Amino acid sequence: MANLGYIQITRSCNQKCRFCSNPDTGESITLSQAKHYINDYAKRGYIGVFLTGGEPTLHPQLTEMIAYASSKNILPRLITNGQLLSERKRLSALIDSGLSHIMLSVYSCENRIQAKLSGNPASLSNIRKALDNIKDAGIRADIITTINKYNASHLSKTAEWIVKNYPFVGHFIWNNLDPLNNRATNNPDTWPRLNDFELELNKAMSFLCEAGKTFRVERVPLCYMGGFEHCSTETRKIVKEDERSIYFLDDKAFVRQKGSVGLTGYSKSKCCKDCLLDSICAGLYGAGKCYSFSELYPVFIPKETIIKKIME
Repeated sequence: MANLGYIQITRSCNQKCRFCSNPDTGESITLSQAKHYINDYAKRGYIGVFLTGGEPTLHPQLTEMIAYASSKNILPRLITNGQLLSERKRLSALIDSGLSHIMLSVYSCENRIQAKLSGNPASLSNIRKALDNIKDAGIRADIITTINKYNASHLSKTAEWIVKNYPFVGHFIWNNLDPLNNRATNNPDTWPRLNDFELELNKAMSFLCEAGKTFRVERVPLCYMGGFEHCSTETRKIVKEDERSIYFLDDKAFVRQKGSVGLTGYSKSKCCKDCLLDSICAGLYGAGKCYSFSELYPVFIPKETIIKKIME
């Protein structure tokens, strides 16, 4: 099993994303706290740790945290908006500390949409510079995209743009918008319906599959993952019983997930009882708030087919 941990090292940020579930509070953890959390993950036998925020590149002791994780044989990974990585020297310092894997948040290949969603007119320009720097450095970069009302119509276009201009990017992650927390609750115009992105998501997944890229999708029920059910983050957790733990910088404090245990915010409709994939599907996230049970439908594909793909 590939057990992984997350640490929110700061809640400071240099963007103001309209659907952020962890907005700026100005709080940060100390280096001592970070070491304590990393030690805990080492004892649990975790293979990697994600340093996240807020925007983790704003933490003044990020390089020390990366170096400490590396010293414990836990692969450090950085989840970032990439704005400060447009500075080559800053990226070099992180790499020198032991960083070799970056997960970069990109909402859209259209400057207007990226600017609107991030609250930063220079966001996409800085992302381009960051990706150029990462390419020159020769380290791994994944792309994370939050699916929302404004980018739902061109998910495939954004994927194609990245593959064309930054072919070294090998892995993509789509997280459907979380309507239950913080800024997203105050910006309902960003909430997508499942059918807003169903065709575009399938087109994007098909393109990446043909391009030889890998990808995962979170908070999308399996009835909207036709042909790519094995790429559902939740389904993979359920089948493989992988463990994920998160140290938060808010009242949630510490959350541990293993298999289906700890997957909160999901629920199912009556039609799910007729679905052959019911036991390996987390269900609908945010039902009644943003998404409707009326959008769900049963699927009659043998679950064994999907389980086999996951375990290959």
